[in-house]
Amino acid sequence: MWQKISFIIPVLNEAHAIVAFLQPLQVLREQGHEVVLVDGQSEDNTRELARPYVDRMMSTEKGRARQQILGAKMAAGQIFCFLHADTLLPANAVQIVLQTLSQVLQPTQIDFWGRFNVHLSGSHWFFRIIEAMMNWRSCLTGIATGDQAIFVSKSLYRKVDGIPLIDIMEDIEFSQRLRKQQAIICIKAPVITSSRRWEEKGIMKTVLLMWQMRLQYFFGVKPEQLLKKYYPGRS
Repeated sequence: MWQKISFIIPVLNEAHAIVAFLQPLQVLREQGHEVVLVDGQSEDNTRELARPYVDRMMSTEKGRARQQILGAKMAAGQIFCFLHADTLLPANAVQIVLQTLSQVLQPTQIDFWGRFNVHLSGSHWFFRIIEAMMNWRSCLTGIATGDQAIFVSKSLYRKVDGIPLIDIMEDIEFSQRLRKQQAIICIKAPVITSSRRWEEKGIMKTVLLMWQMRLQYFFGVKPEQLLKKYYPGRS
């Protein structure tokens, strides 16, 4: 029933790593799935390097939510998988998703969504605690982060009016919309996501910043204010 998955990837200035990221996805293209890349007006040669490795490419103003919304609008698959450019899928990701769906869905059910467990790339022992807490909290609350490769049926995506066009926390808001319709499907197989920001900014400092931002968002702080806190100095 679910013949085609569209992997929707927002990128910005990823020339240093985009080819290595896209190469493992080529086997999925050979299987009939598609890779949709949405560039946020990169200032390097991301687009030129990526072009041979994608099925659809478009460009828009930078902003992860805006880029993903455009990608979903252009995608042809029955399932959307929103994938960050610093996150690597397991080799058999499609088989895992389709097998899981066949096990947990009713035969006539077309609305569903879920995410993978996350494994942080760094070797520091504290990353093992962080990722375990992230995965546990996600299943408990029904909230997923973009680092967990959120997937959703096209029908449910449309039912919740897609990803909200906000500056940051779009994954949290999107999850809240989705969980009102369907319970989250938690796939235990992990994606590997980069821990570079944690290592550059300090592990504990980054943890505290993210907790603080989530709490402030919960109490109504505007996304544009949170964006300035997350990316200080960015215009």
